[in-house]
Parts: sequence; C-alpha cells; structure tokens
Amino acid sequence: MAPTPTACLALADGTVFYGQGFGAAGQTEAELCFNTAMSGYQEIMTDPSYAGQIVTFTFPHVGNVGVNPDDDETQDPVAAGMVVKWMPTEPSNWRAAERLSDWLARRGRIAIGGVDTRRLTRAIRQLGAPHVALAHDPEGRFDIEALIARARAFPGLTGRDLARGVTCAQSYRWDEMRWAWPEGYKRQTEARHRVVAIDYGAKRNILRCLASAGCEVTVMPASATAEDVLAQSPDGVFLSNGPGDPAATGEYTVPMIRGVLEKDVPLFGICLGHQMLALALGGRTVKMNHGHHGANHPVKEVETGKVEITSMNHGFAVDGQSLPTGVLETHVSLFDGSNCGIRMADKPVFSVQHHPEASPGPQDSFYLFERFAASMDGR
Repeated sequence: MAPTPTACLALADGTVFYGQGFGAAGQTEAELCFNTAMSGYQEIMTDPSYAGQIVTFTFPHVGNVGVNPDDDETQDPVAAGMVVKWMPTEPSNWRAAERLSDWLARRGRIAIGGVDTRRLTRAIRQLGAPHVALAHDPEGRFDIEALIARARAFPGLTGRDLARGVTCAQSYRWDEMRWAWPEGYKRQTEARHRVVAIDYGAKRNILRCLASAGCEVTVMPASATAEDVLAQSPDGVFLSNGPGDPAATGEYTVPMIRGVLEKDVPLFGICLGHQMLALALGGRTVKMNHGHHGANHPVKEVETGKVEITSMNHGFAVDGQSLPTGVLETHVSLFDGSNCGIRMADKPVFSVQHHPEASPGPQDSFYLFERFAASMDGR
C-alpha cells in the first residue's frame, strides 16, 4: 500500500502533485522553476537569485552528500522550497555536517519528494514557469481548493524588485578567497585593486573569486548611489547576481551605474548585474518562458568561437536585438541563442549572464575574473 501523502504541490491551472514532505511543515507559494545541475543543491537553495521561487531538481540524488556550513552561498536558504524525485538518503560524504531534511526544517524551508519530476519539468518547458503553492502536513490534511487559490494569487516575478529583500543592510569588507586543498579558505592579504561590489543578492563564492583575483572588496547595498560608490575611490566596480525583474530594480540602480560609467571606471557584471548594465547602456530585458537554471549550459564566445560549459540561473534575459551602437554582444547561449554577455566597444566595461564562479558548476569561465583584474591594472 502506498504511503499517505504528506505533501502536495498545487499549480495555478489546478494540477496537483502529491508526495512525501520533508524539511519544515507549512505552506508557501512561489514561481516554480527546474534546475538540471547534478550537484550543488545546497548552493542552489542558498543562492539569493532564487528569491520568490521553488526549485524542481531534475537530478534525483538530492541530499546524498548532506550539507555543511562552508557551502552556504548566503546565511540562510533563499529559495522558497524544493521538489525532488526521491526522498533524501542518509548522507555519504566526509564533509557532511547535517542531513538535508534537518537543515531545511531548521531553516524553515518546505520540500516534497516522490514527485514525477520529468512530468513536471516537461510541463514547465511547454507552458512556462507556473505559479504554485507547496504544502507539507505530516498528517496529510490539505485544502486543495485553497492551495490552488493561493497559487493563482501569487503575484509572480514580473515587475517586482526583489533585490532590496536580499541585499546587505550596510557596507562591509570581504577578503576570503576561494577554497583550496588543503588550506581551505585563505584571506587576501596582498590585494592589488580596490573593488566596490554592489550586492543585489551576491553569492559568497563570487566575492571569493574577486578576492582570489587580487581584489580588496567593499560590498555595498543595492541602494548605493554613484556618489556612495565613487567616494570609495574604486579601481573597479562589480555588479552582482540577484533575483526579480531587472526593469524594476533598474529604477534605482541604473542611475548609479550611469554615474559610474561617466567616470570611466572599469565595470564587470554577472547575472542580474549583467541585466542592470544592459539597461544602463540603453538595452532592454524580457521575461523568459522558463528561464535557464543548471550547471551544463553551453555558451559561445562570439569573437573567438570558443564554447564554455557554464552555470546559469536566470528567468529574465537581455534582448540582444535591443543593444545600441557601441555595445557588442560577446556571448550567446547555444541552447536558444539568447544573449549571455556584452561589452562596450571603447571602455573596459563588460558583463555575462552566466555564473563564472562555478558554485555549483564547471570552471570554464573563471578567466572573466582575471579579465576584470587586468582591466584595472595601471589605474
């Protein structure tokens, strides 16, 4: 006899998936996306770019390596919940400090296992990222009509500025570098460049990569003005990843970016930072059908023809056709041809849609941090 369902996922169109709950009990609503990465579920759940989203993992072995404090990308999970094929097994990894289910429960995040994630992923690809409600009740009591109503009432991500909810409250310094065996995380003590990093929801490993590239990093809130940034006398400015609609966040960040550009300071952006830069340069952004989320996305560098396998997490994209004269498209997705990078023709200003910090994911694009550092040499 099949066990009584203790969790369910209700889509706004009335479709309901039942399964077994783990993590925290309760209810939540969000946009549903799928991620194709085969590792890094902890980094994914703590990526601030997933604010307002529940993640379906297409890889079934989620929870098998447990969790540990070193792999958090921010202090607490940001994704609203997770959907998996199989229930988590006992962790089997020397770095495991806690079970995934216990970690989720302690952090107040809901999860459901035993779901046909292939069917769910096909639905997302065909119909777009749906609005959903996820419920976990150990007694198996669900008001399905109320859950569907909650899913339909979810406002979605279009038009919403979510960066304010995940940015830092005040400025701080960062000097921790990338993890390396056997030392672990070392500190940057011989920085060559001063960099201001604007935190729209910055992942820790991005900041580590900047430090490893020789940067003394000052992290500033998303609301920082051009005057605030330039008062730090930076050699370069970095625009971080983050959640939500770039057009909404751009209402207050685009003026800051344009003010920095007027001073000819080298600038590098990733993910939402890439989209912010495109808006500041006169381009536009669009909502994607189901977005790109995974660690296996092929991206071509236009000028060289080189193909990189990259990590991605975005539901909005820069419209490559909207880029003005003087702004060049540098990278494109080999999945759908969407824009994945831009640069100014006459200034050391560039950005990419993918995540070169590889947390989780491949390391093909680490060179971008060195390129940013090189652009600041001699300043």
